Amino acid sequence: MAACALRRGLLSGVSKYSRKHSHRILSVTDINIGFEVYKPRLQCRACGLLGGVQQKRFMSSRPEGKILEPVGVFEAVKQHGKYETGQLFLHSVFGYRGIVLFPWHARLYDRDITPPVSDNKPEPPGAHGSKEVKGKTHTYYQVLIDTRDCPHISQRSQTEAVTFLANHDDSRALYAIPGLDYVSHEDILPYNSAEQVPIQHELFERFLMYNPAKSPPFTPRDTLKAWQEKNHPWLELSDVHRETTENIRVTVIPFYMGMREAQNSHVYWWRYCIRLENLGSEVVQLRERHWRIFSLSGTLETVRGRGVVGREPVLSKEQPAFQYSSHVSLQAPSGHMWGTFRIERTDGSHFDVRIPPFSLESNKDDKAPPAGYTF
Repeated sequence: MAACALRRGLLSGVSKYSRKHSHRILSVTDINIGFEVYKPRLQCRACGLLGGVQQKRFMSSRPEGKILEPVGVFEAVKQHGKYETGQLFLHSVFGYRGIVLFPWHARLYDRDITPPVSDNKPEPPGAHGSKEVKGKTHTYYQVLIDTRDCPHISQRSQTEAVTFLANHDDSRALYAIPGLDYVSHEDILPYNSAEQVPIQHELFERFLMYNPAKSPPFTPRDTLKAWQEKNHPWLELSDVHRETTENIRVTVIPFYMGMREAQNSHVYWWRYCIRLENLGSEVVQLRERHWRIFSLSGTLETVRGRGVVGREPVLSKEQPAFQYSSHVSLQAPSGHMWGTFRIERTDGSHFDVRIPPFSLESNKDDKAPPAGYTF
C-alpha cells in the first residue's frame, strides 16, 4: 500500500515537470505504515490519479491517527549526465527512499530495438528465435535502501540485489547484503533533505558524511572509496538485457559471482536479477516459468515450474512491476540462459513472455568475499 500511495503522487513522465516548482515529500511517522508522497498536478501511470494544483495533505488518504511529516523537496530530474554520490532519491517504481553510493556504466541490450542486418550475430546454441542487438551505454547506481521502507516493498521478493559466495568449502553457501540495490538512471526521482541522517541503514554513516558546503551535502568517506575499489569485481554491473512481449517488459541483469571447487570439479556461479513490468492497462498474473540453460560443456538443461521464487505476482496499474533475484551454477566457465514466462489474463487465457537470452561469462580471476564489511 505504501508503494501505491507513493505512485499516486508520481508520474512516469515526472522528468517533464517544471524546474521552477519544488514539491514537498510527506511521510507518515509510523514506521509500520510506511510513507506516502504527494505531488501537484502529476498523474500516476499506475493509478491514474491527479494531484491538486496547490501543495496539500490528502487527509482522506492518511491512516487514522497518523501525522504526515515532510521528508524533503523534489529536485529536477536529470535528463543527461549522472547523479553524484550522496544523492537522495525515491525509486519511481518500488517507492523506497534511498541514497546513491556510486554509478556503474552498463551495456544495455534492448531487443525491442531492431538492429541493422549487418549487426546481427549468431544465436547462442539452442536459442531459437533470439536476436542479438548492439548494446548502448546506460547508467545504473549502487544505492542504499532506507530500512524503514524495506517491509513495504511488496513488489519484490527481497530488498537486496547483491549476494556473494561464502569463503569456505561449502560451494553452495551464499550471503547477502541487505538493502544494497542497483537502480537505473530513469528510476531515480531526486530530492533533498535538511536532515543530516535522512536514510536509515547501518552502512550510511560508515560510507557517507554530512558536508553542508557540498551539493549534494553527503560526501563519500574513505571507507566507501576503499570498499568500492576492493569489491569492484563482484559488485560491477556490466550487461543489461531487455525485451517486451505484449506490453510485458522483462529486464535481466546477470552477475558473475566466482568459482568454487566441488567433488574434484569446478563450479561457476552467477546471480541474475529479473524485473517484470506491465506497460499496459490489463491486469495479468505470472503463472509459470520455463528456462533453458546451455553450458559450454555442451549440456542443455530445461527447467519448468510454477511462478518465480515461490510467488505468482499480479501485475496491475496499481503494482505494475515485480523484481526478484536468483542464482545458477555451471560446471563450465560460460553459457547462456533464455526462456519464457507464462502469463495469465483475467479471462483465463494465457500468453508467453520472452525472457531475453543473456550470456553467463566468467572472469579470469576468482573473486574473494567482499572486504570492509562484517557479516
